[in-house]
Amino acid sequence: MDSTPSSSSLRQTWLIASYEVSKRFTNTKGIAALIAFSLLWTIILLYPVQSASVYMLEPGFKELVQHIYGPDALNQLFSWKVAEFAVFWCIALYVFPMFSIFISADQFSSDKQRGSFRFLSLRVSRDSIFFGRFLGQMLIQSCLLLLTILATIVLVLSRDTGLFMDALVSAVSVFINVFIALLPYTAVMAVLSWYASSARQASIYAIILGLVSFILIAIINSQLPALSFLSWAIPGSQLSLMIDTQGLQSLMYAPIPLIQAVAILIAGRIYMQRSAL
Repeated sequence: MDSTPSSSSLRQTWLIASYEVSKRFTNTKGIAALIAFSLLWTIILLYPVQSASVYMLEPGFKELVQHIYGPDALNQLFSWKVAEFAVFWCIALYVFPMFSIFISADQFSSDKQRGSFRFLSLRVSRDSIFFGRFLGQMLIQSCLLLLTILATIVLVLSRDTGLFMDALVSAVSVFINVFIALLPYTAVMAVLSWYASSARQASIYAIILGLVSFILIAIINSQLPALSFLSWAIPGSQLSLMIDTQGLQSLMYAPIPLIQAVAILIAGRIYMQRSAL
């Protein structure tokens, strides 16, 4: 029996996503990037995470922070059962989005330059290519996020094996929240990589767009506070509020990146469908 058009499209999307993951982790360039990523996070875990977690376990440190910033400052952050994951949470919320800009910068630009996208689009729908590449990049980032989380669990167990279940619960919470936070960043890079002629150019566009957005929102907040709600349209606008949360409480901010990602993907699909090769 022939498959329906929708199931065929979904299969094509999944095949493209799978190929993106395979390409990232099997070719020389991808392996080199993975090694560099692993070395960087090894340094982060052994120094900022491990060192800062030691201070968080000291009651006097919490009292110092609350004396400086107020009695309610970072209450949720200090209530994490696993100090290492509390520190990892703060770092991952900002570092992984920056990684996302560079990791997912070459979703389409290289193929357009080589002319291989034209060849591919004759055999697969543009929708399958667009969403397949996006899904592939999210799977790649999921693997990298999972790798760092597993390394953090090992770090926790090296201190206290009795924290395994607490570490596992924290790990699941962190993974879900950071994964959702990465969605709009990857969606933006899908659009920019289609517009740009190279991955480097797409990354530069992303940095410029982020700086311009930050400046505009700062001006609006100071001059037109009634329009401050516009800041929620910018990817990452909720990150500073998520720092002092944990577990299910963090998911209250999930609709923001989810809505951003859907809106960006819809706009990107329309732009891609109307663009000439």
